[in-house]
This record gives sequence, C-alpha cells and structure tokens, in this order.
Amino acid sequence: MAKRKIINIDELKCNGCGLCIPNCPEGAIQIIDKKARLVSDLFCDGLGACIGHCPQGAIAIEEREAEKYDERKVMANAVRQGKNVIKAHLEHLKAHSLEQYLKVAMDFLKEKKIEIPLVEETPPATHKHAVSFECPGSKMIDFRKKEDKSAEGYTTKDKTESHLRQWPVQIMLVGVNAPYFNNAEVLISADCVPFAYADFHQDLLKSKVLLMGCPKLDDITIYKDKITQIINNNHLKSITYAHMEVPCCFGLINIIQDAISSSDQDIPFEEITISIKGEKLK
Repeated sequence: MAKRKIINIDELKCNGCGLCIPNCPEGAIQIIDKKARLVSDLFCDGLGACIGHCPQGAIAIEEREAEKYDERKVMANAVRQGKNVIKAHLEHLKAHSLEQYLKVAMDFLKEKKIEIPLVEETPPATHKHAVSFECPGSKMIDFRKKEDKSAEGYTTKDKTESHLRQWPVQIMLVGVNAPYFNNAEVLISADCVPFAYADFHQDLLKSKVLLMGCPKLDDITIYKDKITQIINNNHLKSITYAHMEVPCCFGLINIIQDAISSSDQDIPFEEITISIKGEKLK
C-alpha cells in the first residue's frame, strides 16, 4: 500500500443521516450500526464529493496508507446498482477531469456490452439514486472559449472584468489533466495575494491559468503531489508563484522548484512577493 488521499469519517460527529451515500457514486460509504462507514479503500477516489453533503461536518480528506483505488472494481459495483448509478459515476469522473479513470470505466462497460449512459439528461426522480452527483465546486469549466479580451485590458467604461480563465482554482479541487493546462502559463497564488494586491487580475493573472492555496493552513504534501502531477501530465510554458511576504507563504517555493526539477521539462519559474501593504516587492 502507498499513501494517498482518502476520506475519513468522524464517528463521533456522524449521526447516520445517510446524506453522503447518494453523493458517493463509487459506493464507498454505507450506513452500518447507524453510522456512515468507509467500506472499502478500493472504492474511494479521495476527491470528497460526499463532503459538502454532510450536515455534521463529519467527513474530511486525509492522506494515509490505503489500498490503491480500483476503477474496474468500482464499475463492477456500480453496474450491480443500475443505470443511474453508472451514469452518476461517469459524470463524477467527467466533472473532475479524470480522463484516465473515465477511459477505464468506458472500456469496462464496452467489455460487458453495457450501454454507456454518459448523457446530460436528469435521471428519473423515482430511482433511489436519482439526484445530481456533480459537485458544483469541482466542476471543470474552461473560460478560454469566451472572446479573448486580454488585449483590451479587460476594462470597460463601467467596470473592470475578471481575467479568470478556468474553474475550479483551488489546488485541492483542480483536475490534473484539465485541458486548460496544455501549453499554459500557470500562476500559483497564495490565497491572500488577491486581497492584498489591487492589480492582481491585470498584473498577475492576465493570460494565465490560476491555482490557489494556503501553504500554512493546507497540507502541502498534498500540494506537492498535485503540482507534480500537473507538471508531469501537461506541457507548461511557465510557472509563476505569487505569495505574501510572511514566512508561512514561502513553503511552496521549494516544492514547486523540486517538482519542476524532477520533471523532463525545462519550465521557466518566477517568484513574486507581495507585501502586507499590497506592494510588489523586488
């Protein structure tokens, strides 16, 4: 077994309501003895689609020794539960840009000669799993297809418009194979920077794909794995790291540089420091 992200359910907080179950299309959670339980490491992909549906805040993501996630076993479990569960799981993979797992799932269905229900219509409300499984906060959206206004400065007579080119932006949520990473200039930003630096959109974000996180409050070992995967799975033109001048923000510098060094790519790296007064420091 190797370390990976996986859910952890706090038994003391869990009241057994079961709201997490229909929002785990992998079938990793069951109610046992009036508590939600993770029944198999093999079924949990560690993305946490169930977390936002727990009213008790009993579910969190942790990194620990766990059996490797097995997409084929997840699909075998989904097939036993019917078409709507299959569809929910495929949409879950698609929303998180997990192309490799999605391909394995599709190949499994083709081998078993099972119809692939990857469509946009809402499942019938009579089925017990007929709910939306898509996590709105994690759904991949590419804004680059909109009219490119970067040359115009994104400023109109009435307002200044956003330079954000994709969603999500949190390092924890972004898909490592998202299409907007290909040939992209990437801005990794500590999450206090946009609040401190008034020209963040025009000066730092313009024409870049954004990743945000907090090196102090989040688990930077997870950041290390995620950033490394993004670099290894895509061709990046450059990486810029913008952070505050406070010491806790410097933790990501070595992680980004190590990830670049361990890859086969020669990626230009720039570091930008912002003062707590909102000034760009040299």
